[in-house]
Amino acid sequence: MLTQSLTSALRAQRGLAHKTDIAAVVRKLGLSPAGIRLGDDCAAIPDRDGWLLLAIEGFVTDLVAAEPWFAGWCGVMVNASDIASMGGRPIAVVDAIWSRDQDHATPVLEGLAAAAAAYGIPVIGGHTNTRSAGEQLSVAILGRASRLLTSFDAKPGQVLLAAIDLRGAYHEPYPYWDSASTQVDSGRLRADLDLLAEIAEAGLSRAAKDISMAGLVGTALMLAECSAIGLIIDVDAVPRPDGVDLQRWLTSFPSYGFLLTATEADAPAVTAIFSARGIACAVIGRCEAGTRVDLRHDGSVETFWDLAETPLTGCGTL
Repeated sequence: MLTQSLTSALRAQRGLAHKTDIAAVVRKLGLSPAGIRLGDDCAAIPDRDGWLLLAIEGFVTDLVAAEPWFAGWCGVMVNASDIASMGGRPIAVVDAIWSRDQDHATPVLEGLAAAAAAYGIPVIGGHTNTRSAGEQLSVAILGRASRLLTSFDAKPGQVLLAAIDLRGAYHEPYPYWDSASTQVDSGRLRADLDLLAEIAEAGLSRAAKDISMAGLVGTALMLAECSAIGLIIDVDAVPRPDGVDLQRWLTSFPSYGFLLTATEADAPAVTAIFSARGIACAVIGRCEAGTRVDLRHDGSVETFWDLAETPLTGCGTL
């Protein structure tokens, strides 16, 4: 059986706890825009024959203080993943940076510039304050999709796939699996992200999310909540680097990691698209009717979360 320590660790992780803050913010702001579903990785705004995609990421102050260059890099990288997870391609980013002085701002900006060049996403403006009490960073991105992948279109009977680039290493001591900044092959980074748009445009999937700081299981939980489905996840089937502990891996943030759903008939084509570029991809579960996210391990099944009893973000009911 799944050990109590593993289940507890997955429920108690910091990234998952942060997701519970979303519902209260949405209620307070009274957000209910017509035609835009809250809970996706980007806001998808209908525009001519497709959608404009808009997203933003803020970064925890301890990361910006301890790893300023890497925080700047992540400012572009995580936003690019959000666009890809919606079946889109990025157009440009803007940033907002606060720092004590220019010397402290410089490594953040250098990391941001390096990632912008590597991913081919221009920085076209933003906000700067170098007379602040400390360092903070937020980055927003604009993209475009012709066919969407969303958090709301997973259906019972479909399979759940995980596509993760295992070519990398942990950015110690953080739970970040870095398969991007250490090798910076611009052509590879851009082509790998384009795979999600290609899958969407081919009609092989309609639902996806990038694996966030909530970890793989937490991200799957958000997908289940938005799509109003249940999931059963075989944690032993999750692609994982050799020698990495299962608990650590399931609570990690991979720099290239996505969950997608597909019909059983389309799943081999999705897997082949990622495998052709050296990205591990496997069927790791199934979408079911209901409200539970269950985990299978060594032949036994345990309920990780029941959304009917405890909503996470509340976005599935907004």
